[in-house]
Amino acid sequence: MAPMLTPPLPSRLVPAVTRRGLPLPGRLAAAAIPLLLALPGLGQAEMPAPDEVRPRGMALVLERVVPGGRQAIGVYGVTPEPNQPGLFRVKVWDERPNTVLVRNETIRCRPSEPLRVTTDGQRLFVRSLNPGGPITPANRIDHLIWWATCFPDQAGKDPAGLGPVARQLGYSGALPESEQVVPAGGGGR
Repeated sequence: MAPMLTPPLPSRLVPAVTRRGLPLPGRLAAAAIPLLLALPGLGQAEMPAPDEVRPRGMALVLERVVPGGRQAIGVYGVTPEPNQPGLFRVKVWDERPNTVLVRNETIRCRPSEPLRVTTDGQRLFVRSLNPGGPITPANRIDHLIWWATCFPDQAGKDPAGLGPVARQLGYSGALPESEQVVPAGGGGR
């Protein structure tokens, strides 16, 4: 059977989009979109401020000014590991000016081996801590999170001033601090 041939349509019947781009009504609508989006309340959803949606029961351990606004770090969802006394799973809320990160972490509270395991999404950081020892800018957040997890009544207090409390709780304040960095989720052989 031979293909059916149809004569070309007169140009007045061909949609304008095939001749000159969008038809006039479409061009007007396209030109109006940026104007409509510029009106207050249109084109953007009203988002609550991060501090308005913080998890219930979160222990706020740090608030500070960072480029672009404020950062707030908190601990919530502290859950003991049933088969390992002194080991806890926690959620760490890291609120920044334009985003909120929530990390699942592991904290060990035993006086002989205090520890924080955290991640940046690509690597695991296994940090041996020394509660009651020197606090520096490099270990301050580790200790704030550790104290909030292991001893919630100390949450948010400056760990540099908790040396006497740590010794009273059985921590020597003389343990070496260290950090091991391991690729996250690499799936071993």
